[in-house]
Amino acid sequence: MPIESDEELREVLASEVVAVVGCSTTPGKDAHEIPKYLQENGYTVLPVNPGAEEVFGQPAYDSLTDVEDEIGIVDVFRPSEELSGIVDATLDREEKPILWTQLGIQDDDALARAEDGGLGVVADRCMKVEHRRLV
Repeated sequence: MPIESDEELREVLASEVVAVVGCSTTPGKDAHEIPKYLQENGYTVLPVNPGAEEVFGQPAYDSLTDVEDEIGIVDVFRPSEELSGIVDATLDREEKPILWTQLGIQDDDALARAEDGGLGVVADRCMKVEHRRLV
């Protein structure tokens, strides 16, 4: 189901654990600054980046399937063409986290599969912007 109303977004933003797929180790990049902001604002950020050992003092995971912790939100900072595989990995999770795609990340077929599979979906929005606006 697409999540669009402010009330629904507030509920999603109440989640405490965010797996950030494509979390960057490079300061200044959105994929670094936004998860850093989230961590500074009380979220547990689980970085998913196969090229990093750790990010923000947290061990980095090679893939979403390697994350054993329960996840509330999967925040995606990867190119749109990778979204289908990320949707598959998210659908395979027992807890069915919310799938959140950052601005400009769009694959209508993958998002439809996520929704059909029972995932809540926040598409083409910045989690930092929405957090600042609503929380």
